[in-house]
Amino acid sequence: MTTEPTTEASASTVVKKKTSSRSRVAIAREKLVASKLRIRISAYEHKVLDQSIRQVIDTAIRNDAKVLGPTPLPTEIKKYTVNRSSFIDKNSREQFEMRIHKRLIDIENPSQKVIEALTNLSLPSGVNVDVKMM
Repeated sequence: MTTEPTTEASASTVVKKKTSSRSRVAIAREKLVASKLRIRISAYEHKVLDQSIRQVIDTAIRNDAKVLGPTPLPTEIKKYTVNRSSFIDKNSREQFEMRIHKRLIDIENPSQKVIEALTNLSLPSGVNVDVKMM
């Protein structure tokens, strides 16, 4: 008779432990899934791009945000081949190329203050900024 109540009691404690461990896992997942602000900056000139990145990083650090990057992304090269002459010198051609330099910056757990400061930031012309919340 003493063995049966202990098995029932142990079974109920096991069930309680499983539910409590599930809630702990759920809480841990919520903590791991943090918001991230991903900023992708591209420009034709790398010097202007680097200046813009410094402005973004300085603004984020001033507002106490954790910044990851800048991570350089592959440079996109667009090449164009054009005939020098229309008829006689058809084999003579010129080649032109456009280079698009890209960088990636991640800001972890951005506050509303950081987002406002980044939206009010004025960057030079020729710099494209893409912002995503992840």
